[in-house]
Amino acid sequence: MKRNFKKLIAIALSTAAMITVLSGCGSETTSDAPKKSDTSTKQPVTLTYAIWDKNQEPGMKAIADAFTQENPNIKVKVEVTPWNQYWTKLEAAATGGELPDVFWMHVNNFLKYQSNGLLMDITDRLKDSKDVDLNNFPEGLVDLYTADEKKYAIPKDYDTIALWYNKTLFDQANIPYPDDTWDWNKLLEVAQKLTDPSKGIYGFSAPQIDQEGYWNFIYQNGGYVISEDRKKSGYDQEATKEAIQFYADLSLKYKVSPTIQQFADTSSNQYFESGKTAMCLAGSWMISEFGANDYVKQNCDLTVIPHGKEKASIYNGLGNAVSAKTKHPEEAWKFLEFMGTKEANMIQGQKGAAIPAYKGCESAWIDFNKGFNVKAYSDMLEYGVIYQNSKTAPKWSESQKTYMTKILSGQVSVEDGCNQLAKEMNGFLDSEK
Repeated sequence: MKRNFKKLIAIALSTAAMITVLSGCGSETTSDAPKKSDTSTKQPVTLTYAIWDKNQEPGMKAIADAFTQENPNIKVKVEVTPWNQYWTKLEAAATGGELPDVFWMHVNNFLKYQSNGLLMDITDRLKDSKDVDLNNFPEGLVDLYTADEKKYAIPKDYDTIALWYNKTLFDQANIPYPDDTWDWNKLLEVAQKLTDPSKGIYGFSAPQIDQEGYWNFIYQNGGYVISEDRKKSGYDQEATKEAIQFYADLSLKYKVSPTIQQFADTSSNQYFESGKTAMCLAGSWMISEFGANDYVKQNCDLTVIPHGKEKASIYNGLGNAVSAKTKHPEEAWKFLEFMGTKEANMIQGQKGAAIPAYKGCESAWIDFNKGFNVKAYSDMLEYGVIYQNSKTAPKWSESQKTYMTKILSGQVSVEDGCNQLAKEMNGFLDSEK
């Protein structure tokens, strides 16, 4: 009996040892796989969420609070850094290995951060998610934050470009307000009537800006900035040159817009906010600023952008991303996942932060901004053209700025400037292959 008892003890100890070894081996082989988080049993965690727009802070905090209410052990600290300092701060944090856990990403910088392994690859997590379906977001926005067929962010919002106009100046000239029937010819005709040099008032603003300026005209004329396969510049195309010529003529030929030199001292938005331009193009992100400006609030409104041969309005959107080096990957993913839900997008709209990227949630944002005809922004998504980007965009964007400044200031012709720009762009695009 003694002998049998000792034998049983030996077997039990041996079995326990084997289980321990096997458990250790199992943890090593599955450490890279996404783990299901049971946040109810974990220690409290505080995530950092970096954004750059003070106007959107209340909305982002409301989303964070709603998330924490569902996940009491995860708190989210919203950190706001103005746009001009945001990327400098983010780059310094990346260099020091201390990126925020979750942060806003813009398409202009996406590939830079993605290619350097700084963004969490959320492809597999999205496939397993029961809360987020990317089919609920515009395909163009999803594609913005996709690289090498992998996903690195969930769309947060979107913006389009509309025509803002000064109702008071229109009323004084007895001119009906612009509407969806307007084309380029009507825009020019009315801009000429509203331009009054003696009062320093211009009918329209045509600054050296792509997204809120000439890109819209290019696509309305059937031209393009980059080919769909991202291999060729469209600036040497006749349709593109025609659009640029019309845009340049607004200032150089028809004198209905301030010059490029004038815009160097006063921005297009500042001209409009002071009543010195009757019309301008502006993105939906300007709603907060325009709504806070007493002059614009009392005298102005917006409508859909005038069309050319086609209807087109450049649209873009921010993405919410997670640091690849976060110390709290499961909690950060859980917060990111929540921000991709209809609930979070409705909160964003109800707080007036931005147009929610989640389809069908635009109404909340529209209701918040009843002072203006903001529905025009969401209406244009139907014929929106996604913001143009590629791996070498930072480089060819500088070339674009250089040559467009020369063209719009009359230093070079549209023909020569566009051909030279296309040549430089093609060189950069060739290097991507």
